[in-house]
Amino acid sequence: MAKQPADQKQPARRRRGFERTSSLLAQRIRKASETRGFAETRLLTHWGEIVGADVAAVSRPVNVSYARGSFGATLTVLTTGAQAPMLQMQEPRLREKINACYGYSAITRIRFTQTAPTGFAEGQAEFGPAPVPEHRPPDREIKKQAEIMAVDVQDEGLRKALADLGAEVLRNSKKSAE
Repeated sequence: MAKQPADQKQPARRRRGFERTSSLLAQRIRKASETRGFAETRLLTHWGEIVGADVAAVSRPVNVSYARGSFGATLTVLTTGAQAPMLQMQEPRLREKINACYGYSAITRIRFTQTAPTGFAEGQAEFGPAPVPEHRPPDREIKKQAEIMAVDVQDEGLRKALADLGAEVLRNSKKSAE
């Protein structure tokens, strides 16, 4: 077996077995967010929880910039033109909530950048979460098939859960076959 040269590093060995997706992606998310100045990725991932649902519905954090030789940073927040003055009035309260996320007074200023409601390449500046698709229950024939498959299970709660899961799988497989 040949020795590796000293200047080549071996890749980090992963643990055996299953790992949480969050642990696999944490380093990549941190690296991507740090390029935009976000030392605390929680500000990006939990924006709605930090500033509140009403503010999160009309805004998104975009960038954190640090001035040379001064303490504190400037957070750039993207919002629609009509909402910017309303958010500007709430700046002290928002800054308190954001700094609570950091644990110290990291953000000294918030700059609100306005965009048109129909801005960006995709045609919209959509700030709210995606709409929940309408859920229709499977038809009786599919439900009957799923109940027949789960009939051997002794525990009634588990049997019902497996029948519901089986009905969804059968319904989705029929959709994709069409």
